[in-house]
Amino acid sequence: MPKLSRIVPVLALLLALSLSLPAQTKLVLTLEESLRLAILQNPQVLAESAKEDQASSVVGQALANFFPKIDAQGTDILDKKVFSVLLPGFFPGMEPQRFEFDFTRKYQMTFNLSLPIYAGGRVQSGYRSAGYNLQATREGIRLIKQETVFNVKKAFYGYLLALQFRDVAQEAVALAENHLKTVKNMYDVGMAAKFDLLRTQVQRSNLQPQLIKARNALSLGEIGLKTLLGLDLDREIEVQGELAYKDVEANLDASLTQALTVRPEIVQLNFQKQMAAEMLKAAKGAYFPTVGVGGQYNVWGDKFRFSGDTWEDYYTISLVLSVPITNGLMNKAKIGESRAMLKQLEYGQKGLADMVRYEVQEAVLNLRQAKESLLSLEKNVEQAREAVRIAELNYAEGLATNLDVNAAQVALSQARTNFSQAQFDYAVALAQLEKAVGASSPAAAEK
Repeated sequence: MPKLSRIVPVLALLLALSLSLPAQTKLVLTLEESLRLAILQNPQVLAESAKEDQASSVVGQALANFFPKIDAQGTDILDKKVFSVLLPGFFPGMEPQRFEFDFTRKYQMTFNLSLPIYAGGRVQSGYRSAGYNLQATREGIRLIKQETVFNVKKAFYGYLLALQFRDVAQEAVALAENHLKTVKNMYDVGMAAKFDLLRTQVQRSNLQPQLIKARNALSLGEIGLKTLLGLDLDREIEVQGELAYKDVEANLDASLTQALTVRPEIVQLNFQKQMAAEMLKAAKGAYFPTVGVGGQYNVWGDKFRFSGDTWEDYYTISLVLSVPITNGLMNKAKIGESRAMLKQLEYGQKGLADMVRYEVQEAVLNLRQAKESLLSLEKNVEQAREAVRIAELNYAEGLATNLDVNAAQVALSQARTNFSQAQFDYAVALAQLEKAVGASSPAAAEK
């Protein structure tokens, strides 16, 4: 009994602590929140964004070529052979004498300075090329962000579509079950044939697999959305949004002009062309002489002290001129390589422009088609729902057959499915147009 009295308070304390721990709250995902999380956490976006630091470092390396370079070298001579000279005797009959001269100091320290003055424009071209590479890298980051924005919108709308399809399947099952109750009641009182009862039971059973399939599709849509957002697949989420209609009139000429101006692929290729042009200038600059200033300051001594006259020093300042004569046709080969790269980018630019025009035209046509389909189906759902209500009332009054009710229910499910699909198609077509013209705004998603 004493042991039990000690255990009970401990268990009570552990229970209280477990209840006080904050449970992981359900993450509410709107479209804006989904876009924000994707820009912050999507692995592809993070991997592409890391390239900016690398490109910035290359700019820093190119900038360093404008500044003087200073290095120091210190040596401690561990062993040496002394220079000796055999000198004739100073007086007649005197034997030649050998003298040793030690010109080497045990401790030596050298400071070297080099500063380029003119290098045929290669230093300037290298710096400008690095700058264009940084701008092209940033456009690549903007491209992957815009693609991620489109993919997140498509996944978000896809989840909402799967949610509506599940609701359609649940409603179809509920209608079939309610009608089965009606038929069974009428059969029990002799007002319905057994054939109607059996057919209704089969109809209800046939709808169950569709409901299971719709629920699985919803689960897959949730997993896909979490993956794009960089979320833990076990994290509980609640998606809030709707496939709302937003009337947009797409102007083909304006869309083409905007796309060819602001699409990240177009801007990126322009920077890459400028970078290739600077590389060509740098290759041509190898034919020009280089001029630089060099300096050297030397300190040496036989004893490592910081006082007295132990150390001796001297310095030199030089103006260095280097004139290239031949390097085995290497310069010509580099110029040819740079010209070929520039020509390749020019051809690629034309092909990219044609591809962008095609994507914009396709997006405009898809949006117009989706809009027409959506507007044509807008009233179908209410009409189909009313048809189900009338068919069920008529069947109860003996004015309609069981087949009429089943047909009306199938028509309602098809109408709801078609309308939801049309809403999804229009939302995705609008997102596709925004991506095609370069209007998807990752910056807005980051706020």
